[in-house]
Amino acid sequence: MNPPKDSEIVRRILQGETNAFALLLDRYKDHALRIIKRRIPEKDIEDIAQEVFVRAYQSLPGFDPESHFKKWLSVIAVRTCCDYWRKGYRTQESPMSSLSERHSEWLEAVISSESTASVDEKARQEEAKEVLTWALARLSAEDRMVMEMVYLEGMSGSEAAELMGWSITNVKVRAFRARKRLRKLLSGLLKKGEAK
Repeated sequence: MNPPKDSEIVRRILQGETNAFALLLDRYKDHALRIIKRRIPEKDIEDIAQEVFVRAYQSLPGFDPESHFKKWLSVIAVRTCCDYWRKGYRTQESPMSSLSERHSEWLEAVISSESTASVDEKARQEEAKEVLTWALARLSAEDRMVMEMVYLEGMSGSEAAELMGWSITNVKVRAFRARKRLRKLLSGLLKKGEAK
């Protein structure tokens, strides 16, 4: 016997068989977790995963049975991650000085093209990751998501546009502005390091 199609499961849920949602949860939880783990700090993954499935359940009446549930769930997962960063961006109050002196020195050395050959490659990569994380945290949620999807995950503009529910032009404009903002943040950090 073949397992039921996603659209059949959704139909059963909407007809009152709410326990059938567990079938979709089992089928797609790993997929949703892969999306979330790439975008959310580890400490919040479980909460965001739960939020994704709550939103999916609540949105089932709007699900088009002709579409693919996996793709539909992917959009919900990406947008939930975006909302996570949007909330954090609104409450953010950390100044540029929150980046440690060690990170400032690293950034200065890299940008000024000083020789870093003596520095262990893995340590440099970790430093770069921390500086990038710091800088990404200062972008709006939408800009952060575009930067992560297009530049860190290698998605095409059309793939990012589809997941965010935007036009390709909007993705390109946001990516351009986000790159410019990151450059400004990192330049400001370098100037702060030079002033010491």
